[in-house]
Amino acid sequence: MPETTAAKALAPRRIPTQKRSRERFERMLDVATRLITEKGLDAVHMSEIADQAEVSIGSLYQYFPDKAAIVYTLAERYNEQGRECVKAALAGIGTQEELHEALLGTVDGYYQMFLAEPAMRDIWRATQGDKALQTLDSEDCKAHAQTLTDAMEPVWPTMNRGDRDILAALVMEQLASAVRHAVIQDRACGDRSIAMFKRLLPVDLSTLIPHP
Repeated sequence: MPETTAAKALAPRRIPTQKRSRERFERMLDVATRLITEKGLDAVHMSEIADQAEVSIGSLYQYFPDKAAIVYTLAERYNEQGRECVKAALAGIGTQEELHEALLGTVDGYYQMFLAEPAMRDIWRATQGDKALQTLDSEDCKAHAQTLTDAMEPVWPTMNRGDRDILAALVMEQLASAVRHAVIQDRACGDRSIAMFKRLLPVDLSTLIPHP
């Protein structure tokens, strides 16, 4: 997926290919994820990651020039995981009823993914607070919207392509927002928020398109 120059600047300085280096790279990310989960992103320091990953601070900086580069790498991984889930859920759709069920399943799956990976909440907040990282979120939403646009085409083949693109973008943006809202609530409130949002999704999405 194309990225802006600003976002690319946050990517790891290099991706190791040798087994030992790759294992060290993954260990750094595993430690960073655990510390973010335990303490929150703001409380995690690069020196702490290096110490607990049992690497020198210089080795850590060889790959990640700062904490933003770690956030970038983790965000990209979570985004890719989410994109694959959405693609799988929306594959082979033929009717609006199937599409509706697939979207409801996508809401549940995305919500469960956030619950299973608490660090995702901190990573998401970080992407919202940094302009370069915001491009990752924007590109991710565009990818989800494109997947939904493609899934909608056989369901409503006569729908105007521009309307389909707008509708898909709105649905996926709202889906992501609903899940992110739910995960910052206590679990009971989050569960009810997800249940309410699912009730807002009509079986026939085409009814949302205004007619002249």
